[in-house]
Amino acid sequence: MDKKMQSIDEVQQEIIDEFSIYGDWMDKYALIIEQGNALEPLDEAYKTPENIIQGCQSRVWLQTEYRDGKLYFRAESDALIVKGLLALVLKVFSGRTPDEIIQTDLRFMKEIGLTEHLSPTRSNGLLSVIKQIRYYAIAFKVKEEN
Repeated sequence: MDKKMQSIDEVQQEIIDEFSIYGDWMDKYALIIEQGNALEPLDEAYKTPENIIQGCQSRVWLQTEYRDGKLYFRAESDALIVKGLLALVLKVFSGRTPDEIIQTDLRFMKEIGLTEHLSPTRSNGLLSVIKQIRYYAIAFKVKEEN
């Protein structure tokens, strides 16, 4: 990993640029599904009740690892679109410090039009995942300070 890690804002801009190529939402959904298919499968050992995200209509597991001052996330869902949404969120947050996660304005979702094209239940589920990621960031930040 010689390449300098992109900032969260650069990653978000990359996602926005990638989605801006497509005008049609069917194409954007196909891109979301493609992102999900590229997501590394979550080991069965992490598909436990404590890793399930509450508030999601489909089943979503989020596994967190904290090392060298950064949080690394892996996730999986049994729904294709949700898995793609997870891939986008993890692309932005995984490998970041708790402070970076806490301070991020997650603007890519609004800018690519996700907020108005997701069903309310899917939207709530995605927000639950983001909320859980932020909770982990806060918890590890507090643990770091003590």
